[in-house]
Amino acid sequence: MADRLTQLQDCLDDLLTQMYASLSYIQNRHPYGDIPGQPSQAPDPAAASTPAATNGEVGRSEAPETPLPEAPDRFQATMHELARDLVLKEQQIEILINSLPGIGAGEADQNQRIRELEAELTVVEKERAKAEKERERLVDALGQVIVGVKRPA
Repeated sequence: MADRLTQLQDCLDDLLTQMYASLSYIQNRHPYGDIPGQPSQAPDPAAASTPAATNGEVGRSEAPETPLPEAPDRFQATMHELARDLVLKEQQIEILINSLPGIGAGEADQNQRIRELEAELTVVEKERAKAEKERERLVDALGQVIVGVKRPA
């Protein structure tokens, strides 16, 4: 499992990806509005469902330049779902931020904690050095035993 900062970065990346996808959906699939007295600029759904001219190539058709708009009720439902997903991701980010160490602790508290950790590290380092010396002693003793057991040729 990744550390909290990596999780936070991943969540931020996910949030930005969701935002981009949401904006792209809104831009490409919004229902066109009718303006009285002006012709509609919405793509014709009947023209999009029939294959375009093939220019002499069999089985090949061109995709419409703009995707067909969603029905208004479907578009609104999808917008609510996208908004809910963005809010949930933002809440995940907030939880991760609140779980980071040091949040709510003053500078003096953090400095005290650093000193405690440094003292603990010194003790652990001394134990590690002692264990390393013991390991070297045992390796030497094992080498002596192996040399003493060697059979004469």
